[in-house]
Parts: sequence; structure tokens; C-alpha cells
Amino acid sequence: MRQNSTLIATQRAPAYSNTALAALVEENRVHRDVYLDPALFELEMERIWGKAWIYVGHESQVKNPGDYLSTTIGREPVLMVRDNRGEVNVIYNRCGHKGAKVVAKPCGSATMFRCPYHGWTFHLDGKLNATPHKCGYDDTDFDPEDPQFSMQKVARVESYRGFVFASLSAQGEDLKTFMGATLETIDNMVDRSPQSEVEVVGTCLPYFHDCNWKMFFENLNDAQHPMVCHASVGVATRRVVKQLPQGAAVPKEVEIIYPFGSSYEFFDELGVSVMARGHSFMGGRQSIHSAYAEIPGYMDSMIAAHGRERTEQVLGSNRHNTAIYPSFTIKDAVQIIRVVRPVAVDKTLIQTWHFRLKGAPEEMLHRTITYSRLINSPASMVGPDDWDCYARMQESLHSDSAEWVDMRRYIGREQSEGGITRASGTSDLSMRNQYRAWSDYMTQGQQ
Repeated sequence: MRQNSTLIATQRAPAYSNTALAALVEENRVHRDVYLDPALFELEMERIWGKAWIYVGHESQVKNPGDYLSTTIGREPVLMVRDNRGEVNVIYNRCGHKGAKVVAKPCGSATMFRCPYHGWTFHLDGKLNATPHKCGYDDTDFDPEDPQFSMQKVARVESYRGFVFASLSAQGEDLKTFMGATLETIDNMVDRSPQSEVEVVGTCLPYFHDCNWKMFFENLNDAQHPMVCHASVGVATRRVVKQLPQGAAVPKEVEIIYPFGSSYEFFDELGVSVMARGHSFMGGRQSIHSAYAEIPGYMDSMIAAHGRERTEQVLGSNRHNTAIYPSFTIKDAVQIIRVVRPVAVDKTLIQTWHFRLKGAPEEMLHRTITYSRLINSPASMVGPDDWDCYARMQESLHSDSAEWVDMRRYIGREQSEGGITRASGTSDLSMRNQYRAWSDYMTQGQQ
């Protein structure tokens, strides 16, 4: 048995030394293997997705005892579930007996979990409840109190204003330290509610991408592509605006899509900001959402709840795609998050979730859903543009014509202050920052 265990451990040993991993990332470029090599993807699942704080779900998705959400951390199947004490747990979706996946539904409610194979049952916190025909374990060393026989809890779980994160590693910094200044985006989204509370509405909008997960993440704050990749929708919406009768209201669909055709100068002015651990955001005072028309009743409800000064402060902040590496991105101004679920080295599931601002006019939620249908859906007018480019990269990076991907735009022109580094919006700064984090995770800080 020891020889077999040693053999398995040897087979799982990484093929890359820390020196070789560090060589894949240079100051202004990365090697194509970071997108293509299945061995690197396996290491990412262990060293990034197995160590970092990963977004799991929102507490509003498990409002009552027994409510659960089935999801993944990296490729580990997990459940977020509220137990009978009202606590939110994140447990492995794995039976402690033969390892079967216990829950198959994406969400639901249960008084207890029951394995479909041999009928072992588990409490809502994952602890083993009972084994059928238990006399078969008499006079054996089976101990029902041994955690190995339960649906085990993940190492760490923390919640920030209802947003639940988990880490598969018992070691590491706390959630607030990990998140840094990105917490301000969550604060801003929640504070846009007159009741200072948000809740998830409906199920997610899923979108499979035929590409490595990092391509999607890089694109979030890549401001060089909109005026090229999304040129057709940008031109079309501008034609619509020109044809509107004088004084006519701009349709909200046009209002949403119009900024995607903005100029390089517009995006440069937004600026891009990065911080430790690969996080980033664009904008601040303005973004592609800051010129939206006011929804009747919303401002009044905010002023009544928070006062004019605080309302103007909250609504005056407009970040574009706060990217919290490696697992999700949040848009405070339109109350949307997109969650990254790696499937394989060349396949990624993106899940879009929509939030209601409690106490706000229902039209706010309607705009959120409209935005997502126009931008994030597989059948949208914008998202497929990105998907097509990702698929082209994933295919053509196999070409032996070149081995490196360039990321040098505006390099050396950054400015740093208070732990945040800023540059012009079309800089590659956010990508360089992500790969510094990638390299640190992958070499386990031992470069």
C-alpha cells in the first residue's frame, strides 16, 4: 500500500520546477503555454484555485435553513448551504463512503442530504447522520464521528456583506486582506440600495467559452478591444441616435450599448487601477455606465434613506469591471457579477448573476436584466464578439510562428500610491498585474 501511495504521489508531482514556471512570465510578455498546457492547468487548480479566496455565492441564495446552492471551487464540487442554526456552510459535495456526488441539482432545499448510492445521510452542516443497516459495521474500527466519513467542510469560509467566499487551504491571509480596495466596489453596489441590501434574482445566465479561463479575465479591463471588437454595434447604435427625432428619449438598449463603441481617448481617460493579488478595475468617477438616464423614483428613495450628501457620494463612484482574481468580476453600477468556472485548459463556464437593490424601483432591476441580455448572453449583441476572439486566440496560439504574447503597452508609465498602481485605460497594466499574481501563486512565492 505504501508503494502504491508513493507511486501515485510521484505521478502527481508537477512537471514544472519553480524556475521553469517563473520563466513563463516576463515583465512585458507571457509564454503561450500558460493558455495551452494541460499540465499547467492542473497546477493552477492546485496552486491558484486551491489556495486563493474563491467566490461561492450570495447569502440571499440560501435564505432559509436547508436552502443550498451547488457549485464548484476550481473543479471541486461544493455546496453552499444554510444549516438549522442559520449559519452558511460550504461543504464538499462528496459522500464520505464511496465518494459519490451527493447533490445533483443546481439549487434547492433539503432537511438532510442523502447519498443516492448507499443511502448514507448527512446533516446540513455535512456531518454524518446515519448509515443504513449499521450492524454491518459492528466489531470494525468504523467511527461515525470521524470527519472523513462526513461531507467535509472546506478549510475556510468568510462572508462580506452577504458575498460568500471560501478557500480550500487552511493557510493564508484573511478575506479582507486578500480583497483590499476591491471591497469598496462591493460596498458601493450594496450601498446603492435604499435599504443597503441586495439579493440575487433568478438563476444565472450561463455561457460556455472555448478558451482558457485567463483569456476572459484579461479581457475584463482590456480597453484596446471595444472600438475594434465591438465596432459593429457601436456604429449601429450611433446611427440610431442620429435618426432619433429632436428631443426624443434615447432607448435604454441604445444607452447601454452606445459606450462600447467609444474612442481610445475615452477609455484612456477612464484609467485602469491595479493592486496586489491580481485585482483591478477601470474608471472610478466615470465608466461606461455613468451617463445612464435617471430612473424615476430612485434618487428620491436614496435621498430619503441616506441623505443627499451620502447619496451623491455613492452614486458618484463608477467603477468598470472590478476584477477580483481569479474567480469573479463585479459591476456596482448595474448590479451584475460574472463568475469564472474553469472546466479544462480550453473551456470555461462564465455565470452571470443579477442583483436587486432592495427598496429601489423595480425598473432598476429591469435595466440590470436588459444590460445582461444585451451584453453577457450567448445570444447578445456584444458577448459573442469577445467569445469569437477568445476562440481565435485559443486556436492560433498553437501556431509555431511565435511563442510569446505581448503585454507591453504603456509599460513604465504607471503611478503608484497607497497600494494602488494606475495607468491610462488602454494600458496592459491589468494583464501584467494578473500574471505577476499568477507567477507568485504558481511558484508559491518562491521565485
